[in-house]
Amino acid sequence: MGAVTAKRPVRSGTPSGGPLASPPGLTWRAKLRRDWPLVVMNLPMLLVVLAFWWVPALGNVIAFQDYNPYTGGIAGSPIIGFTNFALLFEDPQFLRAIGNTLSITAFQLIFYFPVPIMLALLLNSIASAKLRAFVQGVVYMPFFFSWVLVVAIFQQMFGGAGLLAQILRENGREAVDWMTNSDTFILLITSQTIWKDAGWGAIIFLAALSTIDPNLYEAAAVDGARRWRRMWHITLPGLRPVIILLLILRLGDALNVGFEQFMLQRSAVGSEASEVFDTFVYWSGMRTGDLGYGAAAGLFKGLVGLLLIVAANRVAHAFGERGVYSKS
Repeated sequence: MGAVTAKRPVRSGTPSGGPLASPPGLTWRAKLRRDWPLVVMNLPMLLVVLAFWWVPALGNVIAFQDYNPYTGGIAGSPIIGFTNFALLFEDPQFLRAIGNTLSITAFQLIFYFPVPIMLALLLNSIASAKLRAFVQGVVYMPFFFSWVLVVAIFQQMFGGAGLLAQILRENGREAVDWMTNSDTFILLITSQTIWKDAGWGAIIFLAALSTIDPNLYEAAAVDGARRWRRMWHITLPGLRPVIILLLILRLGDALNVGFEQFMLQRSAVGSEASEVFDTFVYWSGMRTGDLGYGAAAGLFKGLVGLLLIVAANRVAHAFGERGVYSKS
């Protein structure tokens, strides 16, 4: 009864009960000697990234050249500095593409980003395992459809000769062709994105829900907390790190709203509504042959995405979250 239990010694730099942390002031050589098995394990992937990402990225030098692949190439094309970037900001089509892209990103952050979260909560609340598996299979399936098939399905449903138009005509009402209406194009592409990707996006949140301790729900129920209060005080705080991480990644990808989806519907609604950053790079660079101009637009997109990720990550740190990365 009077025995004294000896405390387990805690290693220097290791939080009590937490993972092993690096002692302060550890040199990079000491870290390399400690972590060399992890470095060797990741070496094949690092070589793939080097060969297919970093080496091709050196080709961005053509954004600062009057590039001609048939005469001088990269080595023989003259350097023109930031002329291509200056021309970009004088191009009304470029400014329109940025405006369309940012408005679509903002709209989808509000109306699409919460949908996978809500879908994951609904799937997690289904008691029957067989029914839950069936519903998951149904909502996951559209993710594997190509955009060609998705646009074709929506054309058959909401086009001028689609099912909805036929039902309206049979009831004496005027049919509406939603597939060619530029005013509602942002609603159309958001609904297509929700139908195609929301089920797959819910997988991450379902995985995060599985890590929440069930004892927390039982204790809250014993204390009299109802379903909505348990969701507000247990479920959503458990999902918060994942939500913030995905939100940071989405903000960093703000200028990337897709290519194929917009190219397939460009002729139907016109370039005024469907011109986004990726389609602008294609039409201004690849189709016209002005590769330096297109490379300048692509490089600008990458720099903006990097700045948005860094800014959003700092905001996450300010709210006490880890974010995408943190200093060790």
